[in-house]
Amino acid sequence: MGNKYKNLAQNTAIFAIGTFSSKLLVFIMMPIYTRALSTAEYGTVDLIQQISNLLVPIVTLGVTNALIRFGLDRSFRKNDVFTTGIICFAGGFSLLLCFSPLIHMISVTSDHTVMLYFFILMSAMREMCSQFSRAKGYVKLYAFDGFLTTLMTCLFTIVFLMGFHWGINGYLSAIIITDALSSLFLFFSARLYQNVKFKGLNKQTFKMMLRYAIPMIPTTLLWWIVSVSDRYIITYMIGTDANGLYAAAYKIPTIVVLVSTIFMDAWQVSAVSEIRDRKALAKFFSGVFRGYQSIIFLAGSLLIPFSKVCTIILVAGDYYESWQYIPFLMLATIYNCLVQFMGSVYMIERKGVTTLVTSIIAAVTNVIGNFLLIPVCGVNGAAYSTCFSYFIVFVIRAIHTRKFIRINYSVLKFSVNAALTLAQAIIMIMEVPGWIIYEIVLTALVVLLNINVLIISFKKIIGKFKRKKA
Repeated sequence: MGNKYKNLAQNTAIFAIGTFSSKLLVFIMMPIYTRALSTAEYGTVDLIQQISNLLVPIVTLGVTNALIRFGLDRSFRKNDVFTTGIICFAGGFSLLLCFSPLIHMISVTSDHTVMLYFFILMSAMREMCSQFSRAKGYVKLYAFDGFLTTLMTCLFTIVFLMGFHWGINGYLSAIIITDALSSLFLFFSARLYQNVKFKGLNKQTFKMMLRYAIPMIPTTLLWWIVSVSDRYIITYMIGTDANGLYAAAYKIPTIVVLVSTIFMDAWQVSAVSEIRDRKALAKFFSGVFRGYQSIIFLAGSLLIPFSKVCTIILVAGDYYESWQYIPFLMLATIYNCLVQFMGSVYMIERKGVTTLVTSIIAAVTNVIGNFLLIPVCGVNGAAYSTCFSYFIVFVIRAIHTRKFIRINYSVLKFSVNAALTLAQAIIMIMEVPGWIIYEIVLTALVVLLNINVLIISFKKIIGKFKRKKA
């Protein structure tokens, strides 16, 4: 069990190097984005990116999820895994080309159809190369690529937006070129070309990967609906300016996503690679989840009181009012992170259909909530709806996953964490008189509630390293 924690800590540290730099890009570049683009242009760019996020899993037939799951599993040949990914991607993108007239009819993308296709192509290629590099064990290379990609994106963005003043096309071009260079870098540095073997492809592996991946397509689409449908509904009901503000507000909670992504990248490797003793695995899951839950709630609690400050620092003056959407988006992000952790149980058990069912519940809840709350509460109605949908799915998954891996944690502690952060969000957006004092007290309570678990987890990891060194 000691090696499990040690490996998880090591991988988390390595992924932190690459992931932190790439996620930090969001905050480094926000002042440039919000000064070079109007609120309407930023809203349009955000919608184009989200459409790409919607289409990538369709283009790849959901196989990017299977690349990490099957690539880490020693019972499958890596040549079969990566070659299957290439075949699926080639077929899916060819199919997408046939629908170009339909995509051109979408008002948001009608003037940027060619850019959208290149955006999808390079985004999918980079996703496949990076996931399989990680599956092959090139975690340091994967992290370095994240760092390198950050530098290139910053450079191209500054040149295209501030130098050439290309606007929306400049924003998209910077990402497209960066993804293309990253794909080439990983393809040759990780020697991925050695794993492209069409001759002798194991058909059983091909079928198993598709059986696992295809249910992930609607699952990914449904999660896209949960996270993005509110932006389209806001645009439809209120306008692109309002969506630009909402999109800007969504960038702040990505600090919590940063913490989660770093850990989840490492966690997926550990969760799949360490499948042996089921009882020991349940103990491992339980210990890790307790620490993970504490970190996520603590990060959210610390950031909610700084909604205004973060907005002032990170975005242009025209976007200032977006701060009021941050508190509940922060809560939504907390529950999204916890949902993803519970989803790792389904990944291990290869329960793609179960993942799909819970995703349907999230999507339906969010869409209904958007149509009910946005007319009444304005833009913040979307944040309320998103938060509630993630919370509901977490509860469902937390109960259902116990059938496969019994994760033991304190429901009372979770409930108190949830209540305290909810109180923080409400006090913040209502600007209750003396809100700063209330926020300090509530944050202190969250810290006191969670600090012991974090200390125990830290000592456990450090203890494993010391014993290993001795």
